[in-house]
Amino acid sequence: MRRWGTALAAIVLAGAGLTATAATAYAATPSATTADSDRDPIWGVSPASTPCDPIWGSGEKTAEPTEYKPLENIRTGQHACFDRMVFDVRSDDDRQIGYRVGYVKELRQDGSGDLIKVNGGAILEVRAAAPSYDPETGNATYNGRAGQPLPGVNLSGYQTFKDARFGSSFEGDTQIGVGVRARLPFRVTQTDNHLIVDVAHSWTATR
Repeated sequence: MRRWGTALAAIVLAGAGLTATAATAYAATPSATTADSDRDPIWGVSPASTPCDPIWGSGEKTAEPTEYKPLENIRTGQHACFDRMVFDVRSDDDRQIGYRVGYVKELRQDGSGDLIKVNGGAILEVRAAAPSYDPETGNATYNGRAGQPLPGVNLSGYQTFKDARFGSSFEGDTQIGVGVRARLPFRVTQTDNHLIVDVAHSWTATR
C-alpha cells in the first residue's frame, strides 16, 4: 500500500488508531441531497452553466499534501456533464490538500486489508490527506463507518455515481470507494479548503 512522503508522517500519528471507523463526536453539516442536485455543492451555480470541454482521462491522479487538516463533510451534486463529490476540510487557508485518486479492481480497507463491497461497474478509490479526526486531539470530525454508505449522501437518480462507501481513516488519510457506472474520465481540483472530484457521464461528455 502506497503512502504519502515521509516529510509529514509525524503529524498523523495521533489518529493512527482510528483504522476502521470515525466516531460520532462531531456533527458535520448535512450533505447535498438529490433535491439539491440542480445546484453546485460548492458555488451554488446551475450545472447547465458548466462547460463540457476539458479532456480529463481515467488514469490515477495524485498530489502531495502540505499539511493534514481534518475532514468535516463529504457532499455530492449532479451536473450536466459530470457527477461531483466534494470533501470539506477544516482549514483557514488554501494549502494543497494531498490526494491519490484512481480506479481499482476492488476496495481493500487501509490498515486491515478487509474487502469492502462497492456497487457499480467500476470502483474509484479516493484517498484524501484529511483524516476523519483532529490530528491534534484525536477527536472524530467525520462520522463515516467502515463499509457503510457515506453519512447524508443520497445518490438516487445520479447518472454516474452509483455507490459511495467509507473505507477508513488511517495514518492521516481518509479512504472512500466510489462506485461509478463504468470506468469514466475524472478530474481532481481544489477550491479553498474543498477537494473536488468530478466524474464525467461519458467519454464524450468532457469534449
